[in-house]
Amino acid sequence: MVVTVSTPVYEGPLDALLHLVTTHQLELYDIPLGDVVEAFLADMRSTGTVDLSALSEFLVILAVLVELKSRRLLPGPDEVETDEEMEGWEARDVLLARLLECRAYGAAGDAFAVLAERAAASVPRSAGIDDTIVVDPPDLLEGVDPGQVTQAYLRATAPRPVPVVDLAHVTVDTLTVAEAVGELVAVLPGAGRVSFRALTTHLTTRLEVIVRFLAVLELCKQGRVTLDQGSTFGDLEIAWTGHAGTGTGTGTGTVDGDVGPDEYEG
Repeated sequence: MVVTVSTPVYEGPLDALLHLVTTHQLELYDIPLGDVVEAFLADMRSTGTVDLSALSEFLVILAVLVELKSRRLLPGPDEVETDEEMEGWEARDVLLARLLECRAYGAAGDAFAVLAERAAASVPRSAGIDDTIVVDPPDLLEGVDPGQVTQAYLRATAPRPVPVVDLAHVTVDTLTVAEAVGELVAVLPGAGRVSFRALTTHLTTRLEVIVRFLAVLELCKQGRVTLDQGSTFGDLEIAWTGHAGTGTGTGTGTVDGDVGPDEYEG
C-alpha cells in the first residue's frame, strides 16, 4: 500500500516527500506535519482497513520528518550535517526490510496452515489387503530361454570401443626446430652479419617466426653463431662463427623435438 498525503505545498506519496525534503528540493518549514497526519488518518478511514505495513512506514517517515524539523527549529551550537539527517532514512530502510521478512514468514505460515487444513479432510486407510485376496506377481522371465540370457550377458560384458575423435578434416602444419636449424646452417655462412628481422621477412605466420628464433638460440648454444643487440628492443644481429663449443649469448636452454601449433601461443 502506497501512503499518500495532501498538504498545501505537496500532494503525493509520503516516501517521495521525505526524499524531496532530504535533498533540499522542498522546504521543511512549509510543510505542516499536522496536515500530513490528518491526511493519512482520513485515507485510513476511507479504506476501512488498517494495513500494518503502511502504518509502520508512515510512523517511521513521520518520525524522521519530526526529528528533522525539530533540529532545524531548535537552536544548536552546530549546523546539522546531511549525513546525520539521513540516519533516520537508513533506520526506515532497516525497519521496512524487517517488515518484509515478517510478511514473508507470515505468508509461509499461512501456506502451511492451508496444507494442514486440506490434509485434515483426508482419512488414511488403516487396513491392508484382505487375506482372501491372492496377488500373484508376474513372472519376469516368462518366455525367456537360456540362449537369450546368454546373448544378453555377452552383450553386457563385451568391451566397449574406445571413442575416437576424427581429426582428418583439420590441417596441422608441423614445424620442427631441427629443420629450421638446417635452413639457417645453409644460409648464415654466406650471409655475413645479418639481422633476425631480415631472416624472417619471408615468413607468413607467427609460429614460423617462433621456430626460427628457437633455431637461432640453439645455434648460439652450440657456439656456431654470436648474437648482439645494440639497444633495448633493437634488432637482433646474428653472425656466423662456424665453431661448435660451449657457446655464449642468450641461448641457455635445450630445444628438442617438434613444435606444433598448440605449443606456442601469442
